[in-house]
Amino acid sequence: MQRPRVVSLVPSVTETLVGWDVEPVACTRFCEQPGLVHVGGTKDPDVAAVVELAPDLVVVDEEENRREDAEALAAAGLAVHVLAVRDLAGLDEQMHHLAAAVGAGAAWEPLGPIAEPPATRRAYVPIWKRPWMALGEPTYGSALLRALGIANVAAGVGDGAYPLLDPDEARRRGADLVIAPDEPYPFAERHRPQLEPAGPVVFVDGRDLLWWGIRTRPALHRLAAVLR
Repeated sequence: MQRPRVVSLVPSVTETLVGWDVEPVACTRFCEQPGLVHVGGTKDPDVAAVVELAPDLVVVDEEENRREDAEALAAAGLAVHVLAVRDLAGLDEQMHHLAAAVGAGAAWEPLGPIAEPPATRRAYVPIWKRPWMALGEPTYGSALLRALGIANVAAGVGDGAYPLLDPDEARRRGADLVIAPDEPYPFAERHRPQLEPAGPVVFVDGRDLLWWGIRTRPALHRLAAVLR
């Protein structure tokens, strides 16, 4: 059976499909796949270029991509598979549906139930500066930290999943740890003095914290080792 021609507009999906030996005909420039055709970014895909490729399926995510782009692709007659990954609990179902949609069968190995141990740390997770923004809830990254016994001090702050929160306010909210990913903002050692008001700083691979799919299982082990 011939597999469908797939365009992936989600970095996590692109990585997962490649791991399943399902090579997309195109992806975004953020997918870290230089050998594949790029059709813009996650928030600004070249809709016309995607349509020109005539894929059988375009994969998007509710958080990663814009609704208007998904609607434009659907209006052009393309089949659009929409994911909505916000936690670990629903990841198995989402990945099973994706595998079925791309003809990968039983490629996804279920995570199964993942316990959330009592939190022993309270972390501030900045994702942007100017203005300072933090990883909040409900988000996959925050769920990943809960599975590692780390509470998120930005939970319940503001109205969205990525609230405004600076290091000083994070400390006032009880932070005793800063987990600084290198994406979407490239936090690095030079930012340590700005982050330290919220607690000791650990720099992590942003993909391990924020990309889901085939990366999830090994990412849990890598993050556990880094944050131990």
